[in-house]
Amino acid sequence: MNVNPASAAGQGSTLGVDVLAGLSIAGLLLPEAVAYSGIAGLPPQAGVIALLVGLSGYGLLGRSRYAIVSATSSSAAVLAAGTLALTGPTGASRAAVAAALVLLTGGCFLIAGVARLGGLSHLIARPVLRGFAFGLACVIALKQLPNLLGLPGLRGDFVPLLLMTLVKSIDRIQPATMGAGVVALLLLFLCERVRRLPGSLLVIVLGVAASGWLAHRGVMLTGAINLIPEWSLPAWPASSQWAPSIELAAALLLVLYAESYGSIRAFALKHGDPVTPDRDLLVLGVANALSGLLHGMPLGAGYSATSANEAAGARSRLAGLVAAGSVLLMVLLLLRWIERIPEPVLAAIVIHAVSKSWRLAVFKPYLQWRRDRLVALAAVLAVLALGILDGLLAAIAFSLVMLLRQFATPRLSVLGRLDGGHDFVSVELHPQAVEPEGVLILRPEEPLFFANAESLLALARQQLEHHAGIRVVVLSLEESPNLDSTALEALADFSVWLGARDITLRVARLKDTVRELLLRAALPQLSPQTLDFWSVEDAATAAAPAPQPTGRLLQ
Repeated sequence: MNVNPASAAGQGSTLGVDVLAGLSIAGLLLPEAVAYSGIAGLPPQAGVIALLVGLSGYGLLGRSRYAIVSATSSSAAVLAAGTLALTGPTGASRAAVAAALVLLTGGCFLIAGVARLGGLSHLIARPVLRGFAFGLACVIALKQLPNLLGLPGLRGDFVPLLLMTLVKSIDRIQPATMGAGVVALLLLFLCERVRRLPGSLLVIVLGVAASGWLAHRGVMLTGAINLIPEWSLPAWPASSQWAPSIELAAALLLVLYAESYGSIRAFALKHGDPVTPDRDLLVLGVANALSGLLHGMPLGAGYSATSANEAAGARSRLAGLVAAGSVLLMVLLLLRWIERIPEPVLAAIVIHAVSKSWRLAVFKPYLQWRRDRLVALAAVLAVLALGILDGLLAAIAFSLVMLLRQFATPRLSVLGRLDGGHDFVSVELHPQAVEPEGVLILRPEEPLFFANAESLLALARQQLEHHAGIRVVVLSLEESPNLDSTALEALADFSVWLGARDITLRVARLKDTVRELLLRAALPQLSPQTLDFWSVEDAATAAAPAPQPTGRLLQ
């Protein structure tokens, strides 16, 4: 068999680039995995196990060339809040309950994938996600300050209380711990300016090298990492805790999939790759279920890790598999050194990782567009005031309420013909548009549904009171892809009200599904003849009076 030399060379080049990319990101991912375990309040091996499962699982089953599936700071924080709410601060039980929550999250992913709910992430609007990420980054960084400064750990997520606790314990700062943490943090930010210099790996190496000196001065180290602990089934919640456990798993599902889908889709669009959201749900479900069984952390395709993979030059999923193998080798060969990483160094890595979410520039478009400013601000304040989990749910609820409020606010336009042509536009926005004589053309500017149908048609009645001599009302429903029963009944009532005043109703620009629905409903007030107008112009022309004959008739 003949082999194209150019093709073989290209494959070899791709293989080499993927190997280098996998080796590069392994040094970044391993310390972050250990650090994220601390955020979740779990032993260090939980993050390492999750990292190995995520890299190998998505590398074998996933579709995105660039996605790196691992533990993320947001899911770690949500898991910490959830386990604390279910069990309190006791360590062993928290680890067991955390494993059950991760397993339940995997089950939720699998159910969503089988049900083809790939659009599930759209339940979280982007302003909510960005506001949540900003507030979450603040909470995570704040809760890492004790590890950075050598203070007692902080409990809870209520920011004012956290700040008050920090201020009260400021006199207990340990100089050696603070020095190590501040130096590590400065080095991480300085390394951002040097291309391809792995800052995380550098501070890890320096921290391990100085670990003996630091330990003698009271600086805490990571401690033992038991990759093969005594295995047991996850601790299933008691009967009274099933409902809150499923709610927490659903919250983890939303956070993980919104973050994962956002990063996968962003790089797919950038490189012209296809996106398979339903398959990604299934793959993430398998990965999270396996991570839960092995007592690992929840998994998702974080934007920072995926971005680092692309920046390192990855061209296929092989980079993730190489990273998994590299992490495994590092753990097997360097475990005793990983256990000597100083805690303030890990805290610095976490703070540096979440600092990318502090950029106020992400909110600039919402200020310029004058859209969703309240939603983004509410998400930030909800996380800071209510805590991570309650803040996320409150922010999602607020965004849905604002959406419902927008749809429920009645907006009705009166249309007129523009410049004698075929276009009909709002006469309020285009005063030069002319309304046809004896015809009132109305267009709801929001989909017609139960929350606004009555109020919109009440506005239509008001418009008729201000227009004399109207014989025909044309209702353009181009903004309504569907109608519920409330909207159908409101349309029937409106038609009856018009009939009592000898005014004919014509419905124009119906979607096919809406027209079929109205024909199936067979409302006496809406005959098929009133639905036969595919454009506003057709309805207006049909409603125009017949022209009067001019001149004398031929004898």
